[in-house]
Amino acid sequence: MRTKWGLVLISALIAVTAVGCGSKTSDDGAAGAAADGKLSFTMSMATSGNKHAERSKDVNEEKWVKELETLTNTDIQLTMFPLKDFDSKMTLMFASNDIPDVVQNVGGATSRGMSGSVEAGVFMPLDDLLKEHAPNLMSAVPEAAWQETSVDGKIYGIPAWLSNPSRRALFVRTDLLEKTGLSAPQTVEEFLDVMRAMKKEGVEFPYQMRENFKYADTILGAFDVLPSQFELQNGEVVPKFFDVENMTKALETYKTMYDEGLIPKDFATLTSSDYGKNIESGKSGMWSANAQALADFRGKMRNAIPEAQVDIIASPKGPENVGGHLLYSSINTSYYINNKVSEEKAIGIIKFFDWMLTPEAETYFSFGLEGETYTKENGEIKYEVPTTSEGMDEDRFRAMFWFVHDMVYNKAREGLTEDGQAMMAFMDDVVFKEGLGSIRFSPALDAYAKYPDAAPQGDDVGPKLILDHMIKMIYGREPISDWPKVIEEYKSKGGDEIIKEATARYNEGTGAVVTENLK
Repeated sequence: MRTKWGLVLISALIAVTAVGCGSKTSDDGAAGAAADGKLSFTMSMATSGNKHAERSKDVNEEKWVKELETLTNTDIQLTMFPLKDFDSKMTLMFASNDIPDVVQNVGGATSRGMSGSVEAGVFMPLDDLLKEHAPNLMSAVPEAAWQETSVDGKIYGIPAWLSNPSRRALFVRTDLLEKTGLSAPQTVEEFLDVMRAMKKEGVEFPYQMRENFKYADTILGAFDVLPSQFELQNGEVVPKFFDVENMTKALETYKTMYDEGLIPKDFATLTSSDYGKNIESGKSGMWSANAQALADFRGKMRNAIPEAQVDIIASPKGPENVGGHLLYSSINTSYYINNKVSEEKAIGIIKFFDWMLTPEAETYFSFGLEGETYTKENGEIKYEVPTTSEGMDEDRFRAMFWFVHDMVYNKAREGLTEDGQAMMAFMDDVVFKEGLGSIRFSPALDAYAKYPDAAPQGDDVGPKLILDHMIKMIYGREPISDWPKVIEEYKSKGGDEIIKEATARYNEGTGAVVTENLK
């Protein structure tokens, strides 16, 4: 960003006092008590792109779900939405008014998937119940995360948070980089040279891209023009793509990559599944992804190509000496309780989430079951990380149900393996030192709902109107020199109203969350 602000990262110690999850309720089904005294509730959640979850015929019959129910004395009926269809499935759920007791959202209280449901009164405020029944949550969750799950000063959601918002990274096949004889790129020009050299070495996709420019921050980040982000320019809060000079340079770079075959020709329609297949089959030289996935990439690559070596490198910097990927919001996912749920049942649900911050929960979600997936010697956990693709998917499947905790990385788990230690080192030494800040709004701007094509489609996906033009320009169907005309079209199709509201909210300090670029 061109305007610098301080980013305050709030850390908190997790209280280790165990709190029972099951609440004693009457036999009234509305209160959530099964005949055996278990806490019974329904819940919807995303598959998070996990292959094991998406292959499951009935997630409620999965062993790791059953074990979670045993540990927490609960009976949970889960409905899972595929990640690629999450927002549309959420919209249909709210439209049908068939809403479960607990709803997981990817993002905060006012993000796209919630469809304005919190403001409409679908979910209950949780402030008083949290203060009385969730000591672990109240001591551990950062204030910034509570802010993003609040509306009008009241907490509605329980967040899974990030103590550091920088988590995406540039991955490289180090073995392929070494074949080129070049060093890790420091600038955009060097990045292009590395890709060209990889192409000469037979790498099919020197840089892997996918639809909607998701996980393709490398070039847009170097020029600080991520289309989903806002910044202050000349007294107005505007999208970063208003920087015509740098947006033009970014588009020209992408067009060069397209014309020279350095990215897939079908990148505009390439799904997340195909993106993963290309990487895991050895077709890709570099790609962007969450740094936490290092061990997964290394494991799957070794299975396919034994000589493959995957590492994380610093993102190339652009003309303003910035680079990296977007900084996330303070939260990853969040959880909301239907306002039709009884208070007694809501207390039990809150205790269920509070249990997530106990040592018992950390051990279960990190390692599984003693005697089956791990052992103990002299009080120390002995755990072998799965090495097959199916095993790794199932391992991450279990971790999906660790609904509430600091999601930067799992130190207890990662510290047991060389790959995990490498990931944490890359996080500390590379990832946490780069990233692109923005001005975000919680709750979301009202104008977003009025002008959906001009609104960001997510924290990491720009407006449809803008992405359509970007793709056409990279494919050569429109001249890149027409970018000022694109801005004028954006302004005429709702952008002016979005900018007006964003600037007013920023100036008033009402729900404007500001982070600066990391260097």
